[in-house]
Amino acid sequence: MLYDLFLKPYEGYSTLFIVLEAIAAFFGIVSVWFARRNSIWVYPTGIISTALYVYILFVSGVYGDAVINIYYTAMSLYGWYVWLNVKGEGQVLPITRLHRRGALFTGGFTLANFALFYIILQYYTDSIVPTLDAITTALAFSAMYLMARKKVENWAFWIACDLISVGLYIYKGLGVTALQYLIFLILAISAHFEWVRLYREQQAAQAHPGNTSTTKPA
Repeated sequence: MLYDLFLKPYEGYSTLFIVLEAIAAFFGIVSVWFARRNSIWVYPTGIISTALYVYILFVSGVYGDAVINIYYTAMSLYGWYVWLNVKGEGQVLPITRLHRRGALFTGGFTLANFALFYIILQYYTDSIVPTLDAITTALAFSAMYLMARKKVENWAFWIACDLISVGLYIYKGLGVTALQYLIFLILAISAHFEWVRLYREQQAAQAHPGNTSTTKPA
């Protein structure tokens, strides 16, 4: 069974393709690990992974996720800039939570992206999984934006996206990538609780300004 899942699907692929997927998966996992730690290194490592996945996913016919990775790359550049460019020397972008207006916007943004990508994938591509592809695309678009703005809720979107993606990539025959998303899922669950803890520490530090543990991202 393990052979059928992780090795047999690659019999028709070149060695270069397999190596590229392994590299992309490695840097993707490293990037999420840095994200969990609230480290700026989430972005340069993530860009390596997403740029490689653009090619891998287009070749594999998972067009929605290929578009996701183009967006990831652009949003990683944006997030890198936002995290580094905070007014005040030694200051960092704080972790915050969505308020009602932001939650409504994010919900609408997610639904609009799902509808848009479902129509595109269903009627204008040969995607074999248009519904799941559209769902993961919409969830990931919202998650990446929320991460760039350092919103705790980004992890809820990642958890949902990663859970669906594990099944999607197993079905598609990309065993290494399915394993990567399983690791992503575990890290995202852990990261949610870690960011909640950091958020509460920030709130406590704001209530008692003389006692702060906030540090500049690594």
